[in-house]
Amino acid sequence: MITRRTFLSRSVATLGTLAVASQIPLGLSARPAGFPAPRKYKLPLGFQVWTIREDLLKDFPGTLKKMAALGYETVEMCSPPGYGWTPLVKYSGKEIKKIINDAGLQLESTHYGMKELRENLGERIEFAASSGQKQMVLSSFGLPKEASLDDWRRAAQELNEIGRKTAAAGLQMGFHNHHTEFQEIDGVLIYDELLKNFDPLLVKMQFQVAVVNIGFQAADYFLKYQGRFISAHLADWSYLQEKNVALGQGGVDWDLFFERADKAGLKNLFVEMDPVTFADSAKFYYGK
Repeated sequence: MITRRTFLSRSVATLGTLAVASQIPLGLSARPAGFPAPRKYKLPLGFQVWTIREDLLKDFPGTLKKMAALGYETVEMCSPPGYGWTPLVKYSGKEIKKIINDAGLQLESTHYGMKELRENLGERIEFAASSGQKQMVLSSFGLPKEASLDDWRRAAQELNEIGRKTAAAGLQMGFHNHHTEFQEIDGVLIYDELLKNFDPLLVKMQFQVAVVNIGFQAADYFLKYQGRFISAHLADWSYLQEKNVALGQGGVDWDLFFERADKAGLKNLFVEMDPVTFADSAKFYYGK
């Protein structure tokens, strides 16, 4: 029901899923010797579940344990009811938290759709709070391609109001960009306009590093909009191969990224790419 990242259009999901499944024996929960340390940056490395959703829905605890065994420490979920993930809807927030913790991971954040935040905000806040999350992130406004700047501004104001309610419950609201927000309307970059309209305290940004493939570096925005970010989705891009590659193998300047991460306000890092990149991305982050 929610359109995901443009950069994943080149992925081979089935191959990636099999690759992750074959790397770690089912049931293994302990991380390999030496994980987690040292790190490229002070924050623990996490992952977003979207690209491994098929495995996740077949075996929720087992898939989480495989990711922990690769060296990952935190996880960002997608809202089970909002994304139509029926096998996970049966779990309460506390049950989700226990399963994730038992796998050796911490649940930091979850992606939600605009429709569920409009219609079921109280229930989603309760789920986030009871599962121990710190952030609730809107994955997309779901605006049509022909949306005007005023449409984007109105959507931003609506999320401010939602953010006011999540803040009252002790939860930080965030906004996740896609490639769409890095397009211009009447000479104005949508992403910049959103930052002008979001309340800096109520709505923080989750930067999708994958927009590097259209010429935008996260570090530039970290410097320009200091203190406005809550997390980032990590991805790298090979201009030569024209595809996503493991962290450190593409065109992202990671030294500059991490140098400016504190000024940006980052609290979490989540890798989100083809599953075949997860193992090497963790090795890069931990200097292996």
